[in-house]
Amino acid sequence: MSIRLFKTLIAVADHKTFGEAADAVFITHAAVSQQMRALEEDLGLVLFDRSRRTPTLSPIGRSVVARARKIVHDYDNLVPSVLGDDGFQGELALGAVPTTLTGLTPMAMSILRRKHAGLRLRIHPALTGALLSGIDRGQLDVALVSKPIILPIGMRFLNIAEERLHLVTSAEIPETDPIQILQKHPFIRFNRDAVVGTLIETWLQNKAVRVSETMELENLEAISSMVHANLGVSIVPAPCVANPGALPLRWLPLGEDAPLRIVGLAFHKENPKIRVIEEIHKAFVSAVETARPLSDLTAP
Repeated sequence: MSIRLFKTLIAVADHKTFGEAADAVFITHAAVSQQMRALEEDLGLVLFDRSRRTPTLSPIGRSVVARARKIVHDYDNLVPSVLGDDGFQGELALGAVPTTLTGLTPMAMSILRRKHAGLRLRIHPALTGALLSGIDRGQLDVALVSKPIILPIGMRFLNIAEERLHLVTSAEIPETDPIQILQKHPFIRFNRDAVVGTLIETWLQNKAVRVSETMELENLEAISSMVHANLGVSIVPAPCVANPGALPLRWLPLGEDAPLRIVGLAFHKENPKIRVIEEIHKAFVSAVETARPLSDLTAP
């Protein structure tokens, strides 16, 4: 019996199907099925009800999952994350919202690698809600997220930067008034399920601005490409660390009352890897402090 089998069992419990669990642990559907049968044989227990097309956990299986979570947690923290004076060692699962993957996250990871070469990070991109769930389930150690209105019980949040929302347009649009532009041109909406999407929708409602929505995306690069192609305009956070390869767009301020997206690290208060998380936080803050200003990368 190996810890890998317990991790796969937990993935099945969290994702409900063998197929989705396979994607989560990076193996095939058939491998998940084989591992679960092997675990049942090792334990001498029937963990799944296979009378239906989609196997479901049996009552005994659910009880085993609860114990498996503790076993995996204890196993992952068996070896201290900090070893001697050589820096931080081992592996850590870091979640990150997609808007940070071409600017803030790679710059911070580069800083961290130079300082702690023995620390290996697995990056998991997702929206804030999914990342917080990943922390709660023990799938992630820490995540770079947009600060939610209410932080889940038992979690901490370390601020990294504030990103003010801006209107982005192509260079072909001559107008400068954000309200007029939003009313006149097609609107490319940031995903409503994202924290940023909620901030945008609230601002539009407060300003009584009616937009003609043409598409809804969650990736800043995809939105930028659509805007650059003059397919519409959008509202997005001005990145605290700009992507050096960003397309030249016009970034127009929404006014003094424009919403702020707060970016930071979320993690469990009782996380035993707190010293590593603090080092990661320092790397992100350093990346923000040394970043090129957005004005260097925008269209005239």
